Amino acid sequence: MTYESKYSSRPFLAGFNTGEPIAEQRARIAREHAEREEHRQAELVELSSIRNVPGDRIRLWERVYGLTLPRDPNHHVLDVIAVATDLELAQVREEQQRRHPAS
Repeated sequence: MTYESKYSSRPFLAGFNTGEPIAEQRARIAREHAEREEHRQAELVELSSIRNVPGDRIRLWERVYGLTLPRDPNHHVLDVIAVATDLELAQVREEQQRRHPAS
């Protein structure tokens, strides 16, 4: 990702440190990327972990993908959530009903 400095119109890379040697910057950025990927993989494993109740799995899915559980009980993404969280579609709909009871 690039940004523009307030002092210059030339873009610079996020995480760039002018006092840090290039080799160290590359190593640091690679470490940070690996740590983010490791964290993401751990979250993906937790999505379908039987240790987590359906509501927790769905909340984690929402956080990982930056989406919210839709209100429409026939929304096509409910199937996607069920597969990703290793839940039955009925369990996803139960969580949906718990969050948004019929008025």
